[in-house]
Amino acid sequence: MEKGRFFALLSRMKYIGRWGLMRGTRTENLCEHSLETVYIAHALAEIHNTLGENPVDVKKAVLYAAYHDAQEVFTGDLPTPVKYRNPEIRSAYKAVEHAASERLLNSLPDDLRSSYEPFLHPDPSCLEWKLVKAADKLSGLIKCREELSFGNREFAAAEKAQLAAIKELNLPAAELFVKKYLSFYAESLDDLLET
Repeated sequence: MEKGRFFALLSRMKYIGRWGLMRGTRTENLCEHSLETVYIAHALAEIHNTLGENPVDVKKAVLYAAYHDAQEVFTGDLPTPVKYRNPEIRSAYKAVEHAASERLLNSLPDDLRSSYEPFLHPDPSCLEWKLVKAADKLSGLIKCREELSFGNREFAAAEKAQLAAIKELNLPAAELFVKKYLSFYAESLDDLLET
């Protein structure tokens, strides 16, 4: 692959649909999901830092979020029920994701590779990555609740699964986001503009 195609490949995220096994009222693409995850990860990192716990690197969390699904330009969005069905599939898919991340990194000029490598191969043990995982689940929860508000019961089980995954992460910043900010997503534009 010729060096320098990285940015053009990332721009194709807008063509990757999400929720492939679900009947949705509105389609969602990987690009919009990634941007929403960036916003939420930024918020979670800032909230975490205001709670007086060990501070996290906000920039690192934001960049992890920006690239958290980038490898899907090659793999597509494998539905969660398939991806996490059993340990063998999960392990095989992690290997596929790693190979796709490597392919993306190989599309960069050599002098830029080291700048992007930490974000395409994040440290899964660090708190910044855990905050991104929560932001990813919160973005999914927002989508589920949007669909449910349109009367689409197809997303009822997914909503419960997203909430359970957020609680399982045991992150005070994510729990605070759910309590303080999530309800605003259900408001109309007129309600949101009220001061």
